[in-house]
Amino acid sequence: MLISLSAASQEAAETLPPFTLGRVFTDWGIDPIPFIVVVWGTGLYVLGVTVLHRRGDRWPVGRTLAFVGLGMGSFALATLSGLGRYDTTLLSVHMVQHMVLSMVVPLALALGAPVTLALRTLPATPRRWLLAVLHSRVAKVLAFAPLAFVLYVASPWALYFSPWYDASLASSFVHQMMHVHLVLVGTLFFWPLMGIDPLPGRVGYPFRVLLTIMTLPFHAFLGVTIMGQTTLIGAAHYLALREGPMASWLPPALEDQHLAGGILWASGDLVGVLFFAVLFTQWVRSSMKEASREDRRLDLAERREARTP
Repeated sequence: MLISLSAASQEAAETLPPFTLGRVFTDWGIDPIPFIVVVWGTGLYVLGVTVLHRRGDRWPVGRTLAFVGLGMGSFALATLSGLGRYDTTLLSVHMVQHMVLSMVVPLALALGAPVTLALRTLPATPRRWLLAVLHSRVAKVLAFAPLAFVLYVASPWALYFSPWYDASLASSFVHQMMHVHLVLVGTLFFWPLMGIDPLPGRVGYPFRVLLTIMTLPFHAFLGVTIMGQTTLIGAAHYLALREGPMASWLPPALEDQHLAGGILWASGDLVGVLFFAVLFTQWVRSSMKEASREDRRLDLAERREARTP
């Protein structure tokens, strides 16, 4: 069934000028749900770091930069900048946004270790609640690596090949919740693999590397599938835009869709390599720490034996 343009989309069709790279950084707006997530997430994290510093404890600057700068900063860039303004106008712009929300943001949030920060700063009662959640069956199920992997690789297929994407184009609320969903699903997958927090479902580094590598062909296959399609995704919406005031600068809808598929394919492989590099670095550091602990244990055992008559 064809879906007509929402009122918000019609307004955008009448007012949006041609898309340029410069507009990504100059054309900002506010979508309530992402805006609230960014403000509250940043505020609570900074508050936790401030509490630590006031009592004389240290918190790695790199974790703060990862969570606030790269994590929440990327979330804001993807949803509140020109990417957010044009994400219902050009599928290619939406695809850039999709990859940032599903891959870059979850990785950065995981490296920020917010759960560890919360456990070190929360009062006794909320801390017990958080520990109870972390040890609950629900948390163990959600952190089960194979399940998280299936959710992560199946979610994009469900988005683009079901009525879900059309609904996101017709409803601002569904559209904003889709952004949150992409971050949450990415978080469920990458947090136990690359995060620093004490979470259930942690698996060994060889299996983490395997799961990370396995995501690459799924992104590539989806990208190639979208590139090779002759059926338009969100056809009613994108064709209606090309009958309005923006028809003079919008590229053919199928051409833009093929570009979107190429972006998904290329960026998925590129970010996947970044994930592999981060994971490999963590693996090496973990091995070095384990070797150092073993050396100290052996040294201690030798000293004890030397003192024994």
